[in-house]
Amino acid sequence: MTFADLGLIDPLLQALSALEHSSPTPIQRQAIPAVLAGRDLLAAAQTGTGKTGAFGLPLLQRLVQEGPAVAPNHIRALLLTPTRELAEQVHASLRDYAQHLPLRTAVAYGGVSINPQMMKLRKGVDVLVATPGRLLDLFSQNAVRFDQVQLLVLDEADRMLDLGFSRQLGELFVMLPRKRQTLLFSATFSDAVRQLAAPVLRDPQTIDVSPRNTAAVTVKQWVVPVDKKRKTELFLHLHRSGRHGQVLVFAKTRKGVEQLVEALQAEGLAAESIHGDKPQPARLRALARFKAGEADILVATDVAARGLDIQDLPLVVNLDLPIVAEDYVHRIGRTGRAGNQGQAVSLVCADEVEQLAAIETLIGQVLQRRDEPDFIPDHRVPETRPNGLVVKKPKKPKKPKVGAPVSDKPLGRWVEDGKPKVKSVRKSPGFGKPRKKP
Repeated sequence: MTFADLGLIDPLLQALSALEHSSPTPIQRQAIPAVLAGRDLLAAAQTGTGKTGAFGLPLLQRLVQEGPAVAPNHIRALLLTPTRELAEQVHASLRDYAQHLPLRTAVAYGGVSINPQMMKLRKGVDVLVATPGRLLDLFSQNAVRFDQVQLLVLDEADRMLDLGFSRQLGELFVMLPRKRQTLLFSATFSDAVRQLAAPVLRDPQTIDVSPRNTAAVTVKQWVVPVDKKRKTELFLHLHRSGRHGQVLVFAKTRKGVEQLVEALQAEGLAAESIHGDKPQPARLRALARFKAGEADILVATDVAARGLDIQDLPLVVNLDLPIVAEDYVHRIGRTGRAGNQGQAVSLVCADEVEQLAAIETLIGQVLQRRDEPDFIPDHRVPETRPNGLVVKKPKKPKKPKVGAPVSDKPLGRWVEDGKPKVKSVRKSPGFGKPRKKP
């Protein structure tokens, strides 16, 4: 099957040819005809399988073929994403697809000046990609109006809920026209997302091109047990001994990210960082250096788990396991994209066994463990079963202390004849009298 078989117009086919996209992916084969037919959609597919093209291509075609010209400070299609990085990536893809179309696109997110975004919206924008918080800021300053919105897309809706955007999404849904087409796309769909979708979708078509919450088969995954305090040392050992080229490393906290980058730079390694405390221009510079090959290692929090599209990234390392199991799927989805092979290794300490079990339950497999001879942990990571349950060793009964009194009464020597022992309290002179002030 070709993109032409899906009913796409020539300007889009020309753009796809220039981008060397020869044939549609499974999610694109199912979603594009449904969107062109005007159906609301609830679509799930693994990360890196072409979701942006699945909603972006038919969305652009419908805007060209239907509806009036956009008015000043208005938009015709709204795409919401949870992070700035994902907003940039989606906008870049849409801009490439629309290179031969008479449509204006824009992107809006926090962390940068709002004024250029307001100026861009003055003439009206056909497609706006935005994060919820900045979009509400623009609306409060009368920079954007929603009267002309024909299509609404929520990309990574589950992540929006994880990041606490539910209230903001509720405010936006009230402002948008009821008569519109709504599309929800994500790699994973929790029950909370399905509850969110119910009131905003009209008779939606559901698409599941792969099992729910599974990792891509193109990614080889394994675990290395290690003591928590030796994780950085182990990562340096693995990096020196391996030949993986560039590596994307995920740490749990912003502090952990910076500590690892400092350790790597002290070893003479070119490392960059991305996390929520860094200004957006600095985050974009770090990502640009990594994509250009000027940095070999990019260390990030889960802010980079979605929205980073890096060509031929060979390896993802989880320095810390994520708190939310679904984020593991998105993290390792940064490698093994577009049919390429990738690897994902997790450095796991004993404290993280519950998170490991939750991940294995989610993806439906027990991850292989590989011990590093010089890093065998003092605190062993308990084994997990195929259903993700932790196998706990039975506790040995405590031996009585030598010389300790033995009693057949429940509380031992602290009870006599069923009554608690009470020691007499010797009152000292002045006991119970108020102290004199100095």
